[in-house]
Amino acid sequence: MPRLFTAFEIPSQIAAQLAFFRGGLHGARWMEPQDYHVTLRFFGDIDARVAEALAADLAETESFSGGAPLRLELDEIGVFGGRSPRALYARVKADPLLTRLQAAHEAIARRNGLPPETRKFAPHVTLARLRGVSSGAAGVWLAERAFPLGLAFEAARFALFSSRDSVGGGPYRLEAVYPFG
Repeated sequence: MPRLFTAFEIPSQIAAQLAFFRGGLHGARWMEPQDYHVTLRFFGDIDARVAEALAADLAETESFSGGAPLRLELDEIGVFGGRSPRALYARVKADPLLTRLQAAHEAIARRNGLPPETRKFAPHVTLARLRGVSSGAAGVWLAERAFPLGLAFEAARFALFSSRDSVGGGPYRLEAVYPFG
């Protein structure tokens, strides 16, 4: 069964700038820059029939932006997990069009019999997975990097990816692309 998700790819020049943050936090498992992405919807492990239906239905959202690329801005570094940090990330600045696109992918998932996503959509690029990292250590690491990122790029397409069955995903395989317009 494939493990699938939709996401925006990160351009190599943005990935190189994000890779600058790698290191300096004992216990962090850093993502490889070529695996950086902004997830729209994680579908999970699904059978081939559902995978084919999802791939076909996602084409409905190719015209979502009216043919124009979506501008994505990475504005700050953060941590998920609070007292039990589990991931470091670069946050994607809120954008109504991005939120509507994610909602369209959610609707496609439900239409194909997948359970609803229970977490609120928080667009981001995962930089590292954290295990056994204290909130204090994560806080110090973040405080040393508490400045605006100001990284932006144009996303002219989104993609359907598959991942291997493992903790933390990557490497990811590109299964299909959906250009806007």
